Parts: sequence; C-alpha cells; structure tokens
Amino acid sequence: MIHIYTGDGKGKTTAAIGLAVRMAGYRKKVLFAQFLKGSATGELRIMKKTQHITVIRCDNDYGFVRDMSEADKESIKKCHNDNLAYILSHMNEFDMIVMDEIFAALSYGLADLETVKRIVRTYSGELVLTGRGADEWFANKADYVSEIHSRKHPYEKGVSAREGVEY
Repeated sequence: MIHIYTGDGKGKTTAAIGLAVRMAGYRKKVLFAQFLKGSATGELRIMKKTQHITVIRCDNDYGFVRDMSEADKESIKKCHNDNLAYILSHMNEFDMIVMDEIFAALSYGLADLETVKRIVRTYSGELVLTGRGADEWFANKADYVSEIHSRKHPYEKGVSAREGVEY
C-alpha cells in the first residue's frame, strides 16, 4: 500500500515516523530514507537506536535549497540518487519504506523522478511518501492520501523552529 502525506502544514514527517515506529514495534523491518534534511533531530536519535529501523540520508546540512550553491545542489542530488539506488537494490529486505520529503526533493530537481516512479511501481510493501506538492501521478497510485494544511503556525509570528517540537 502507498501512503502520501502532503500539504503545507506541519506533521507530515511526524506522521511517517509514527508509522515507522509502529511497524518496528511489531518487529518488522523499516527503511527510513530522508531527503533534503541533514541536521540532527530528536527523532533520528531514537530511530537510529531502534533495531528494526534503518535510516539513510545525506548528513551534510546544506540548509534551505534557496541558499544552496550549485555545487551543493549537485552534491545533494548525487547523494539522493545514491540513496534511491540503495532503495531499489534493497527494497525487498524491508516491510516498510519511508521516503521523507521526497516530493520536495523532486520539485527542486534534486532526486531522479523516474527512479522514484520505479520504486512506486515495483515495491510491494508499505511505501510512505512525504513532502509538499505531491504530483497527481503519485496521488493516483496511492492508497492513502492525507493533505495536511496549515491554518496557523508560530513561524508567522517570528518564532523559530524549536528543538523537540519542529526538529
């Protein structure tokens, strides 16, 4: 089954992590692949300690895409595509694959669209895709589509991301 969490609201990654932890709680193997995020977060500390969750990501923190140099973009694109190749070659080892922020990576051209589509077409376990702007092709393939919309956010009042809440 394919799950999509999309929209402009907070909670897409949190929902995906909840599913990953739930699956791991039943001793099922989870691959949590994170795109565009390279900084340390509280949830990664826990997931990396969980026996049944494997985390792959690009650990360089480039910040927001708008602030990346062209060299940074090429570097993260290579890392993302290497991670997609890993998913393709190891997907049958996992009961669930989470591709966190994959839609954002695709929208910025920082991950290979055809490889992601191939994963969607061929993976037979639980596949969870997150990020803003899920393309209709993905929504049409999905079994679950949840759109998370923001009505209000502290950022609008100048409050920065907070440890333990936003990361």
